[in-house]
Amino acid sequence: MESTTIKIHENTKLELDLFREHKNESYDEVIQKVVFIAKTCKDEPELSQETIQAIEKARERIKRGNFLTETEARKRLGL
Repeated sequence: MESTTIKIHENTKLELDLFREHKNESYDEVIQKVVFIAKTCKDEPELSQETIQAIEKARERIKRGNFLTETEARKRLGL
């Protein structure tokens, strides 16, 4: 996969940090999430509100530590 470097203001970086769901989430993943939300808001306004609410609920669950790791999920699914 090719990658590139971009310059952003420190405030922008701090704002992106707020969208991280876990400390190891890459900035590429965060930016992809933000782009998805922006496109959804434009194309399907009602769905976008639903999506944003779902993301917020998930973020709160993760902050509380209520989530499965990939290993735990694979084990539960028998993979």
